[in-house]
Amino acid sequence: MAEHEHEHTRVAVIGSGFGGLGAAVRLRREGITDFVVLERADSIGGTWRDNSYPGCACDVPSHLYSFSFAPNPRWPRNFSGQPHIRAYLEHVADTFGIRPHLRLGCEVRGLRWDAGRLLWEIDTTAGPRTADVVVSACGPLSDPSVPDVPGLDTFPGKVFHSSRWDHSYDLRGKRLAVVGTGASAIQIVPAVQPEVRRLTLFQRTPPWVLPRADRRITAAERWLHTHVPPTRTLRRGFLWGVREAQVSVFTKRPERFGLVENVARAHLRKAVKDPALRAALTPDYRIGCKRILLSNDYYPALTRPNVDVVTSGLAEVRGSTLIAADGTETEADALVFGTGFRVTDVPMAGHVTGVDGVTLAEAWKGGMATLRGASVPGFPNFLMVLGPNTGLGNSSMILMIESQLNYLADYMRQLDTLGGRAALDARRSAMGVWNRGLQSRMRRTVWSTGGCRSWYLDAEGRNTTLWPDTTSAFRRATRRVDLTEYQLLRAPRARSAAPAPSPVTEAAR
Repeated sequence: MAEHEHEHTRVAVIGSGFGGLGAAVRLRREGITDFVVLERADSIGGTWRDNSYPGCACDVPSHLYSFSFAPNPRWPRNFSGQPHIRAYLEHVADTFGIRPHLRLGCEVRGLRWDAGRLLWEIDTTAGPRTADVVVSACGPLSDPSVPDVPGLDTFPGKVFHSSRWDHSYDLRGKRLAVVGTGASAIQIVPAVQPEVRRLTLFQRTPPWVLPRADRRITAAERWLHTHVPPTRTLRRGFLWGVREAQVSVFTKRPERFGLVENVARAHLRKAVKDPALRAALTPDYRIGCKRILLSNDYYPALTRPNVDVVTSGLAEVRGSTLIAADGTETEADALVFGTGFRVTDVPMAGHVTGVDGVTLAEAWKGGMATLRGASVPGFPNFLMVLGPNTGLGNSSMILMIESQLNYLADYMRQLDTLGGRAALDARRSAMGVWNRGLQSRMRRTVWSTGGCRSWYLDAEGRNTTLWPDTTSAFRRATRRVDLTEYQLLRAPRARSAAPAPSPVTEAAR
């Protein structure tokens, strides 16, 4: 990577998952070729590179979990597995000429705003570089969350997080403990249950699980989608429309979830005949409050003779003995944490330093907040893809990504129109208006009223993760950059025998 050291580019994109590759494609389509994609790993893919655990698959239908500008008529299943999604991202990189812009093995260790030059100084493992605009597409599911369990360092066996699966470790005949019952765990458990000697699942809170309407997409369907493009457009539109229609139940009328809860209970009764186990697997909060999971084989796996369900969290480790909060003791050879990610305390925030030396983590001390999911006051020309309050509880995140790419494209157009050395800094008042509206709408949602504690909420109980409206509403809100929501920064003129003043700030017009 030596030939790229000390380079300056107009745009630096951080991350090469759906968000980063989507940003790269959109920049090229806007005629911007002076950009790089900085990726800490040695290959692209983001979440779909990191998560390769047994059974890993998407819980959003394939034809909706793909870019509208890069349809894939050859998806093999309704819900595609990790290898097919990762292959799709590789195809996107090749098709849209993104490879020359990639800087693999280039981890961003820090970002610092240079107010005098109106640019970002970027410290990477491949050397320093600068950029006029930084697009952070690290994604919310990047950094694993592993609980601080007393005595974990005394465990003599194998320990890893679901997103850092060690494929060199042979699980056959082992006593495996899985901590967590989220989206990853319910895929891992049925995938590994047949090969382990004993599987113990530490369940702190049971999830709501619905049947998974998965099937192989027939050769005839694939032919039709390839040769008659409107058919794949119709399929995607139908999948999108159904999910848009569901939004009001999540956000305004959670009481209407009764029918869905009945379906979930019937799904549980059909698979689990033991009343005690069934009771242990029945949630006591409203469906939708936590992420709704889809699986046809999770419940059956829990009824197998070699599986134990401990209805309590892991509290302590004493050598190879795992002790639950209720005192249950379990012997294990391997321990897998399916405990999610650091979504509301993003590690990267501590390494981004904006105006007046304030880090993003310091700016977010009272809770994560942005303007339209993209900009933060005090961090000029710094945009996020999938920033706070852009997550979804029922649909495809690719829809949200594409909306933010529209915002990015217009942001770059506005900078071109302004001309010269210029930067846009979000107004604190504008961010306040945006977030007060968000949190006001959030009060009626199932995520706030459903009676659970989820990873959607931060330490103060605020939902800084999800978007409380439809994807079409978010697209309308991010179609254009409103310059009245920003301050325009201009580089100061050089003055002899005097230190450079702070950038001149003027109202953007």
